[in-house]
Amino acid sequence: MMSRQAFLCSLGSLYLSLLFVFLLMDVYARPANNSALKEKPADSKDENEILPPDHLNGVKMEMDGHLNKEFHQEVFLGKEMEEFEEDSEPRKNRKKLMVIFSKVDINNDKKIGAKEMQRWIMEKTDEHFQEAVEENKMHFRAVDPDGDGHVSWDEYKIKFLASKGFNEKEIAEKIRNNEELKIDEETQEVLDNLKDRWYQADNPPPDMLLNEEEFLSFLHPEHSRGMLKFMVKEIIRDLDQDGDKKLTLSEFISLPVGTVENQQAQDIDDDWVKDRRKEFEEVIDANHDGIVTMEELEEYMDPMNEYNALNEAKQMIAVADENQNHHLELEEILKYSEYFTGSKLMDYARNVHEEF
Repeated sequence: MMSRQAFLCSLGSLYLSLLFVFLLMDVYARPANNSALKEKPADSKDENEILPPDHLNGVKMEMDGHLNKEFHQEVFLGKEMEEFEEDSEPRKNRKKLMVIFSKVDINNDKKIGAKEMQRWIMEKTDEHFQEAVEENKMHFRAVDPDGDGHVSWDEYKIKFLASKGFNEKEIAEKIRNNEELKIDEETQEVLDNLKDRWYQADNPPPDMLLNEEEFLSFLHPEHSRGMLKFMVKEIIRDLDQDGDKKLTLSEFISLPVGTVENQQAQDIDDDWVKDRRKEFEEVIDANHDGIVTMEELEEYMDPMNEYNALNEAKQMIAVADENQNHHLELEEILKYSEYFTGSKLMDYARNVHEEF
């Protein structure tokens, strides 16, 4: 069965219009074409350099409140994730997976325990962090035109609007002269949300200037405890229907109205709800009282929480632990390779014997 994410993509423009209700921010919305300040749209590379990413690697829940369906693969493969593709040669993928197995199996007993998997998950999560830090240096230079080591909100705003197709020089001049900007409602809403995040990333004393470290918190809130709290508040705000700043199961698993059009779609939605329900009841709701508080969600969202990493390790082992010895052997990981890598390895048993 295809993933929920793949299903959402297949619904096309109808669903996209409904999805705005649930998104924390629509960072890809473009301003209306009737603006006098519009010019040729910027390419996606420039745009991605200054926009906070929707997808946070190594984090279990995205900023829009949806579960990260690639989380298991991200924390198991790290930087090697892109190397495992559906059309890759199975033998090469097997060898890569065998190398990873040997790295996780630090005591060389030919099996992986929960503590070994926990250590590996923490290591891969830290790897995602370090990659974000390196990328942030490049992105910071892109939005710090005068190279003074600080980026003002106005400097960022100019770059952001330029990435949306506005004329950068004209926008800069209008901001300098405190002139009104003709910005469509959708783009203005994105700017307002970004400005809220900018405030949160601006460490005391607040000056609306972000240094490189603060800019990292702006782009990657998972790096900052304060920004993590802010991200949790935003997710709660989008999912909380009764305004009590807590989440019930029904709020957590609620579906956008109108997205189920036939039985096949209903089956996919039922599968998605099942995943959400399990995550809510078994993982996020720590005290199992049927309510998820902001504190519980924050602990769940914290990618460097060692207790959560251990729970994740146990869950990953349980998926493929066919002999029920609470460990993973190489054969089990190869058999359940799609769960760990996203790619299928054909005739795993025969090929394992060939490798040895």
